[in-house]
Order: sequence, then C-alpha cells, then structure tokens
Amino acid sequence: MILDLFKLDGRVALVTGANRGLGQALTIGLAEAGADIAGVSRSGDDSETRRRVEALGRRYVGWQADLADEKQREGIADRVVRELGRIDILVNNAGLITRRPPEEYPLVEWHTVVDVHLTATFDLSQQAARHMLKRGRGKIVNLGSVLSFEGGLNIPAYTAAKHGIAGLTKSLAVAWSGKGINVNCIAPGYFDSNPATSLRHDPVRGPQLLDRIPCGRWGEPDELKGIIVFLASDASNYMHGSIVPIDGGWLAR
Repeated sequence: MILDLFKLDGRVALVTGANRGLGQALTIGLAEAGADIAGVSRSGDDSETRRRVEALGRRYVGWQADLADEKQREGIADRVVRELGRIDILVNNAGLITRRPPEEYPLVEWHTVVDVHLTATFDLSQQAARHMLKRGRGKIVNLGSVLSFEGGLNIPAYTAAKHGIAGLTKSLAVAWSGKGINVNCIAPGYFDSNPATSLRHDPVRGPQLLDRIPCGRWGEPDELKGIIVFLASDASNYMHGSIVPIDGGWLAR
C-alpha cells in the first residue's frame, strides 16, 4: 500500500535545532510517522519537544551542543547509535541569522553563521554517513532556504551558507546515491517561527514580505511535516540531490 512507504516505524532520526520553531515541527512530524528521535540544540531546553515526542510513544534523547564548535560536534552520530541503537535519518536544521550591511559585517559573525549552517552540516553528514554506508541505506535532509536561490538583504553570511548547503546537498548526493544514501534539501520560505518573529512584525519589512508571497500568508511550521516525512521515508527512494522549495509561491513570482 502506498501509505506504508511513508511509515518510519523502527527508525531513528537525529535532528539538530530540535527544541523550537521549524526544527521542533520537523521532529514532531518524524515522530508522528513512527521514528525515535535524538535531538540536539544549542540551549538544551528541549523539554517541550521531549514531552510531545514521548506522548506519541516514541523514544527521545537530547543534549546540548553549540554546533559552531568543532569539539562539541565530535562523536554526535556515534552517541546516537550508542543510545538509540542506530541512525537512519539525519536532519541538518540548526541555524541562526544576523543582519548587518555587508560593509559592516564582523568576520566573527560570518564564521559563526557559516560554521553552524554549512560546516556543521558537512561534519554531521560525514559522521552519519559512516554508519549509513555500512548498512547500505540512510536519509539525509538538509535545511536550505529561498535564500539558497536569492541574495537577500543584509544577510551575507546566511545567504552564502544557504547557497553552500544547496551545493553540498548535490555533491553528497552524487557521491552517496549509488551507495544507498539519499541526500536532499528543503528550502523554506518565510515561516512564522522564532528567528523570523522580528522580521514579520517589522512595520516596514513585514508588510513588504507578506505582499510578495503569492499565497498571501506566512507559512506555519507544521506545514513542513509532510515534506520531511516524505524525504525521510521510502517514498522518496529515487530522489537524490533535490532542493525543494516550500515557500507559498515566493520563488515562482
């Protein structure tokens, strides 16, 4: 039956930035489809995510890590395997954004943003793939953005990192698709999530952005559940290296 292809029963997913916003919605979607969850967040305050996952009858382990710090990234995939027995799915979601004109953008912020988004995505993908390659199967889903396609305004590091994630997704797919690992990328548009709150309520930029979205509204985090379950499941087994916009029509305009 077709719906059986979307089931994730018995599988284990590692999700970064699982404690809030889009990451929390992605996590709950995976758990609703049957997956057990390992969650990583910078704050470590993931009690609500844990509660919701465990209420579904799924296992949840979580820990704190600043993914900009190479030392704190070490051994994350190994820990998932030790605590939950395996790793089938990796969702590279963690991120942050800082806004400054490029001529004023501090290099320290550049390095932090690029490391969290791009370097950590490669590092964790490499870690997870070492386990997945042994089993001949796995699903890696990276979080890009509509800024994987566009330039944005006063967000040079974020834009460069999101373009990099799109390219990295394609490169890893080329390397691993013949070895049983699917690597794809979700490119969200403007969603009602914590990092975007100030932008949405900005008296100038908020209305400008809303007017630019063809469907006439910002996205809700739960509206990413369908695509994450699809990309993490057997329903997407012939999908490799795709960058999938979920943007209310933003890029079509």
